[in-house]
Amino acid sequence: MKAFRLKSVKNWGIVCACIFVVLFASFSAYYLWDLLKIGTAYKAKILCSGIFVSKRPADAVLSKDLMTSDLAALKWIDTHVDYSSQSVCADFFGLAKAKAIYRPGLGCTLVVGTDEERLRSHVLPIPIDQRVKKKDLLWPEGERVSPEGVLSEKALKKLDKIVEMAFMEPDTGPVRRTRAIVIVYRGRIVAERYAPGFHKDTPMPGWSLTGAMTNALAGILIRQGRLSTDQCNLLARWCRDGDFRSKITVDNLMRMSSGLQFNEDYSDPQNDLSQMLFRTGDAAAYVAGKRLEYRPGTVWHFSGGSLVILSRVFKDAVNGTEDDYLTFPWRELFRPVGMSTAIIEPDAAGTFLTSSFGYASARDWARLGLLFMRDGVWKGRRILPKGWVKYSTTPVAGFPHIKYGACFWLSIPGLYTTPLSSGLSLPDDSFYAVGQNGQFIAIIPSKKLVIVRLGLTRKGYVWDQKLFTASIIDAISSD
Repeated sequence: MKAFRLKSVKNWGIVCACIFVVLFASFSAYYLWDLLKIGTAYKAKILCSGIFVSKRPADAVLSKDLMTSDLAALKWIDTHVDYSSQSVCADFFGLAKAKAIYRPGLGCTLVVGTDEERLRSHVLPIPIDQRVKKKDLLWPEGERVSPEGVLSEKALKKLDKIVEMAFMEPDTGPVRRTRAIVIVYRGRIVAERYAPGFHKDTPMPGWSLTGAMTNALAGILIRQGRLSTDQCNLLARWCRDGDFRSKITVDNLMRMSSGLQFNEDYSDPQNDLSQMLFRTGDAAAYVAGKRLEYRPGTVWHFSGGSLVILSRVFKDAVNGTEDDYLTFPWRELFRPVGMSTAIIEPDAAGTFLTSSFGYASARDWARLGLLFMRDGVWKGRRILPKGWVKYSTTPVAGFPHIKYGACFWLSIPGLYTTPLSSGLSLPDDSFYAVGQNGQFIAIIPSKKLVIVRLGLTRKGYVWDQKLFTASIIDAISSD
């Protein structure tokens, strides 16, 4: 009897071990497959936008953007660029495939959850570029730059030296890869520089800088009476009895206090942001399906998903055809402010990916910053509601340790500071749009200053935005 029991226990142990092995193997296989799907989609999308939106050579995007040390594994993913159809395919030995297509006026979109023919059937008219007609006008109305009379020659030389140093690389360790800097003082460009392969008309990815565009679009809809910050019941699927997600407001989404579960840990390649951007064709539906972890307004947690939900709310607020929604940013923001290179790319469901996929030249990102510095007024026309900038720069209530407003940081995140800047202070009215890889729009109304810095800084600690900003303020203040 005892021998039988021992044998039974042994057999059950073997069965359990086999089950564990099968489950572990299945989980590992799914994890690897999911990672490959994200990798192929990422490579197809970034290459597509690099070629057809930024107008850069494919070799440059592949070698400089997609072969950084932390992305070295992407070299095993093959890509094919079709210039006639303006598309990019990515393939990992047939196990994982992805395709991104370019549409004029809309940028690049991954073909996920839909068919390519349906996507291609929707193409917006390309707005006529007015830059040629305005080339003789001073920036920001035109493209002519003339810093004379704004600052002394001595101050301009100081700025040039600061900008030059921003493009230098450390002797050892990770590199900064600064690609563009534009410094605007009293409404005029007083310093500007670009890395080889980039120029004043190159649309560059803003990543979370797109949040500044999102903020502006929300403000425009509020000025038009189509939206309010305290509006709730934002999505139909949240309005069922007992669903407390119906309590989430526009303000909660803008201040990153919705309470929705959303993992944006960049050290995890399979985080929710990656799943939302590269594994689903309907990003808003993906985020809308997340459970409510906390009561809205009680916990601050940065979430690109909140911005995408806002984008879906904008679609209802515009309350028109799909073309009305897709042309809304151009009609109401980009064209009035002269941002002729700017776009926000939509997903396959036609929702703008306002968390990440805004593109604009450094000069156009600077125009956006200047709009906020001017309290939402452009050439005498009020674009944003009166008091909107004050609202946007009011700290999130109840979280004194969080220096964040509504889609804007109120201090430079610690990731982009070093011990060299630990003792420095910046003006209290400074606020910042901050994007992955070291994208910055610094807005300092008291100094009449807007600073744009774009790059591909994969390790944030090698770029000290606080020191850079303080140096510029010092150069201007000493004039």
